[in-house]
Amino acid sequence: MIDHHLMADLRKLKLGGFGETLELRVAQAEKDELSYLAFLALAIQDEIERREAKKLTVRIQKASFEEEKTLEGFDFAFNPKIRRGTITDLATCLFIEKREHVLIYGPAGVGKTHLSQALGHEACRRGYSVLFVKAAKMLRHLFASRADQSWERQVKKYLHPDLLIIDDFGLTGLTPIQAEDIYEVITERHLRSSIIITSNRPPQDWVALFPDPVMANSALDRLAHHAHHIMIDEGESYRKKLSPKTRQ
Repeated sequence: MIDHHLMADLRKLKLGGFGETLELRVAQAEKDELSYLAFLALAIQDEIERREAKKLTVRIQKASFEEEKTLEGFDFAFNPKIRRGTITDLATCLFIEKREHVLIYGPAGVGKTHLSQALGHEACRRGYSVLFVKAAKMLRHLFASRADQSWERQVKKYLHPDLLIIDDFGLTGLTPIQAEDIYEVITERHLRSSIIITSNRPPQDWVALFPDPVMANSALDRLAHHAHHIMIDEGESYRKKLSPKTRQ
């Protein structure tokens, strides 16, 4: 048993997690006749792994994913049109380092939201801050913030993360205020940080969603010219495939 005085001292040093594996490492050191330095290296590595796991948990919580989707859990065989190599390249998160964007578009239910969250999850694993939000929810929050003069603070929420994922963009046309808000987010993040957008509509149809075509073209030029395009234009509903009845 680990002496409780030792545990108290470890907690004072904010090393309380040491106690989780310390007995195991002591037993291993005795069994394998490890040197003091080898034992210490193992204990330190345990602590590093614990802290990294805790940081990852916090990043995933802050990302506000709808579900914890990963690339490991995505069935690429379901739709051969989705190029696995392209997704694998994006999963390196080099596009975030280069401040590039990703546009994923196609019919409802083909896996766009799963892919976007999976890429976001991979970004969290690699130490990037991520925020996932439905387009309608983001625009609703920004609109409401105008009433209590908290708009500046609210918009910073969408400018701060290394990767912003806007899901289901373009389901309906934009009001003038919504267009201003989405324009602000896109232009402020452009060349500074990355955006992933999923949509049922291809980017060439997004201009018609804006009341002002000049604003639309300005925003979309920034997005489309610095983006990786993933078009999923064929296949049955991926969502239907994952339903309990389908899996029976």
